[in-house]
Amino acid sequence: MTDTSVSRPQGPAPAPLPPSRWNRYIAAVTGRRSKWAVLAAWVLVLMVAGGFAAKLSQVQDNDPASWLPADSQSTRAVEIAERHFADHDRATAVVVYTRDGGLTPADLAKADADRRTAPGATAATRSADGKAVLFSAPVPMASNDNTVLGDAVDKLRKTTSAGAPSGLDIRVTGQAGTIADYIDAYSGMDGALLGVTLAIVTLVLLVTYRSPVLWLVPLLATFLGTWIAMGVVYLLAKHADLKVDGQSSYVLTVLALGVGTDYALLLIARYREELGRRADRHEAMAHALHRCLPAVTASAATVVIASLCLVFGKMNNTQGLGPVIAIGVAVVCLAAVSLLPALLICLGRWVFWPRRPTVQAPRSDGGPWRRLATAIDARPRRIWVGTALVLAALAAASFTLDSGQRLDEQFTKTTDAIAGQRQIGRHFAAGSSEPADIYVADAQAATTLARAAKVPGVAAVAKERSSGGYTHLTAVFADEPDTPSARATVTRVRDALDGSGAVVGGQTAVALDTSHAQGTEEAVLIPLILAVVLAMLVLLLRAVTASLLLIASVVLSYGAALGLAGLLYRALGHPHIDRGLLLFGFLFLVALGIDYTIFLMSRAREEAHLHGHRAGIRDGLSLTGGVITSAGLVLAATFSVLVVLPTVGALQQGLLIAGGVLLDTLVVRSLLVPALALDAGKRIWWPTRIED
Repeated sequence: MTDTSVSRPQGPAPAPLPPSRWNRYIAAVTGRRSKWAVLAAWVLVLMVAGGFAAKLSQVQDNDPASWLPADSQSTRAVEIAERHFADHDRATAVVVYTRDGGLTPADLAKADADRRTAPGATAATRSADGKAVLFSAPVPMASNDNTVLGDAVDKLRKTTSAGAPSGLDIRVTGQAGTIADYIDAYSGMDGALLGVTLAIVTLVLLVTYRSPVLWLVPLLATFLGTWIAMGVVYLLAKHADLKVDGQSSYVLTVLALGVGTDYALLLIARYREELGRRADRHEAMAHALHRCLPAVTASAATVVIASLCLVFGKMNNTQGLGPVIAIGVAVVCLAAVSLLPALLICLGRWVFWPRRPTVQAPRSDGGPWRRLATAIDARPRRIWVGTALVLAALAAASFTLDSGQRLDEQFTKTTDAIAGQRQIGRHFAAGSSEPADIYVADAQAATTLARAAKVPGVAAVAKERSSGGYTHLTAVFADEPDTPSARATVTRVRDALDGSGAVVGGQTAVALDTSHAQGTEEAVLIPLILAVVLAMLVLLLRAVTASLLLIASVVLSYGAALGLAGLLYRALGHPHIDRGLLLFGFLFLVALGIDYTIFLMSRAREEAHLHGHRAGIRDGLSLTGGVITSAGLVLAATFSVLVVLPTVGALQQGLLIAGGVLLDTLVVRSLLVPALALDAGKRIWWPTRIED
């Protein structure tokens, strides 16, 4: 039905929808009857997949050993332990008791009583200074159910703390304690993170639209898309062996809400613009979709394909993260270009109240973005050179980043496992809580033990047991687990045992193999992601020169974001990063950062065909400046909520992506790219020909 409450301007009727490969899809979404079918289809999908979204946390696997590549020694060590030593689905907890003034007979009796109640516990070991005693015990775990290990460690902590003599400090650490702390950190965070993210998106939308009604529509469409995506990921993790951990789960929530809101903002801005030209809201939405679909789908396709490149990574969690991101972006993009348009058409113009758009004659925009575009046009070279120098200076600070993050630096607060590790480091050989595991054929056991004991950095080597033709040795290091010196000791042990058939595993070996795998991933995936982004730009813009310049701009922006983040990390007292942050940041800042440039340059190309190159760049910036800035603020704000998570990795990810998005939105897209395009002139569109 046509809106009849708006005045019609004098003049020719609006032009019909230009021919396009999207016309059939647009007609289905904006049709007077078919829009109801679109809404019904989304309700049906929500009923089927949405019910599984709340179960996503149940399929997370947060055991670092399960993320490793199949060809690493750490993985082979796990496989031998499970096959020959019945160590399948269990982890080792270390319980340490300390008293600064020295352990009393009551303390020792308590430790012994606790040890006897723990099935499979080792003999107690007392420190030389008489201030500490420890034992280890296996606890059950399940790769597809975090509650198994979490409940077991929680029970052990309650058992050991019950009836403890006053002043006795008791901690549960080791592999099981660390995993349990991660489970506690992320337990219940999916709902909390979703709530905080929704609150932030709501606030930004209220400020953007200044309408008590309109903000609900994009928020509803994006939330439903995110919820359905979570349900799809759950089903794939449950039934198709998709790897999902705490990181990929919270990234899915934040990314889907942020990106979905970006697409919604772009569509609504174009829809409002078309409502000012056309009295019929169905026609207005059809024209808005016709103009937005190429940019939105190209943006989403870039992120989806770039993230799917992660399946070529070596780490299992990297391989799992790619499909999770792809599913989230694909679903919220589909919601933005189908569910959202149908909702807006059904609701009519009143949804924009109190700034209800009316049909009016075209008028020039003399706002701040037009003034900025004019200022850049006056001095383009000075602006892009100055901006590039500032970004390069920030990028230089990225060389101060240190990737040597230790276990006790992975949480923003001291957990029980970290406190226990520190107590062990004070009273025993620092590596006692996480000895390295060495598995070797029985015939080589004695020789292997003797060779390993001579390696610098090894405090002690002991034979644990033999089974299935293999002998299990444990090597206690002089240094704390997962420190650079401990990793160096793992390398020396492996070199010393080379040729014996022995494999070296354990927590420090896992960290070492993880770092090596991440380095390989960077060398393979970063060029692959760049190639994907470049190809998508060329396909969308049909301009090789512009695509190369835009790729250079996002790489420079990524370097500047790393430098800015490094300065923030040091200021907050978390200077060391996990090496995986580099690839994580590159994927998001390049694949997502190019979004805003796609939005800008696709509109600039559209206007340039109508009004010439210089006017096209000015119009592109002035017409998209407000909505893209709002979109950037939404995405930066959503990623900033990661700082509420109690892990340093999440905090660093949030600061890196939020800071990078703001740099890209406010500096690169607003200053550098328009100035470069204006200074380069019409040859930036080569091989396409556009007049000045």
